[in-house]
Amino acid sequence: MCGIFGIYNHDEAANIAYLGLHALQHRGQESAGIVTANESGLHRQVTMGLVSDGFDEAHLGCLPGRAAIGHVRYSTAGGSEIRNAQPFVFGYAHGSIAVAHNGNLVNAAEVRARLESSGSIFQTASDTEVIIHLLAQSHEPSTLERIVSSLRQVTGAYSLLFLTESRMIAIRDPHGFRPLVMGQLKDGFVFSSETCSFDLIQADFVRELQPGEMVVADGKAVRTYKPFETLRDPEPERFCVFEHVYFARPDSLLNGRSVYRSRKKMGRQLAREHPAEGDVVIAVPDSGVSAAIGYAEESGTRYEIGLIRSHYVGRTFIEPQEAIRHFGVRLKLSPVRATVNGKRVIVVDDSLVRGTTSRKIVAMLRSAGAKEVHLRISAPPTTHSCFYGIDTPTREELIASSHSVEEISAYVGCDSLAYLSHEGMMAAVGASADGVGYCSACFTGDYPVPLGGTDGQLIPLRKSKA
Repeated sequence: MCGIFGIYNHDEAANIAYLGLHALQHRGQESAGIVTANESGLHRQVTMGLVSDGFDEAHLGCLPGRAAIGHVRYSTAGGSEIRNAQPFVFGYAHGSIAVAHNGNLVNAAEVRARLESSGSIFQTASDTEVIIHLLAQSHEPSTLERIVSSLRQVTGAYSLLFLTESRMIAIRDPHGFRPLVMGQLKDGFVFSSETCSFDLIQADFVRELQPGEMVVADGKAVRTYKPFETLRDPEPERFCVFEHVYFARPDSLLNGRSVYRSRKKMGRQLAREHPAEGDVVIAVPDSGVSAAIGYAEESGTRYEIGLIRSHYVGRTFIEPQEAIRHFGVRLKLSPVRATVNGKRVIVVDDSLVRGTTSRKIVAMLRSAGAKEVHLRISAPPTTHSCFYGIDTPTREELIASSHSVEEISAYVGCDSLAYLSHEGMMAAVGASADGVGYCSACFTGDYPVPLGGTDGQLIPLRKSKA
């Protein structure tokens, strides 16, 4: 999963992009990058690690121009290396172009093999690079048509920002797996993975891009196209429900709904489906907080802070081999003994993946004096891997794919364990019970896009009526 941000027609484009990426830092912490454009070309700065650690006044001073795109990365394709840091910049026969990508192309390996067999030389291990090679090989007359021609040959999830010396292009895949929103800042236009970045820079939210929509900013105006309308029925929308369950920030609006309210509703429904006799409700911070509040309100059990999360944990640290058991979890989470000691504790978390972290949390709460620990998960069991941009483990590593709820409860060591139903989750995000409009493949195994192949024949580029 990644975050992308773009600003067009602003005197401080690089600084605004920096702030936008800072607000999207939760979507990726492995690397960050910004590319700006002016009359002399494209200018790029990338770094490993956090935005605030890798960019200072000197770096931003090397990024002139009134347009910028940025990227924060959490890898789902390609390793955690500086060569895979985005945005990418490439020069080809028609000039230079930069690209930032959120999502995952399910047929990238197949397309890459075909390109390499015809002589293409790849510089990165990222699936995003195949789009650039396809674009370079296209014989279409315009940049927009070359981009569309390239995207016709890939499948999967993509929200993309392209930047040239004269324009910015934002585009979502026909299913709309990944979010992409548009706003306005004075006379400029902004694009982002989430609306929370608009709040920071005080931009006005305009709307979400529609699935399959392409928005082009040049001069002082934007134009919109629907280049992925097919000769057959339109592709069904499949927005990733996990954005509402876990990934997005609770202060964002996604798919027309407040993430915070969606998570509270999940917690309320979880309390209705699986009540527990307890003295206190606590959350596994930070993503479990909203659901825990909803659970507490619906159940009538008071909500308390029972786990404190450290916000200063880096990706690497020196860990004693034997001196402290469960050191990694204890470094990130610490129990509040005054809250849990002698209490029947209801713990609300957003997901349970391998089970190892939950097991350590339960043990930690018991060591702090919890009399009972009842674990409640505000999503269904995660039984399948995601291939559309969420970095989930292989199915063999997902404990719910091969163990019953009772077996998982015994492994975790809690007094009871229960998950929110699929129907309850869908109701919380405003969908029907069958989940039309959302992708929930990680919970159901129903993959809306085959893992390989192409989406079919597309009609020529034309301007949208929208």
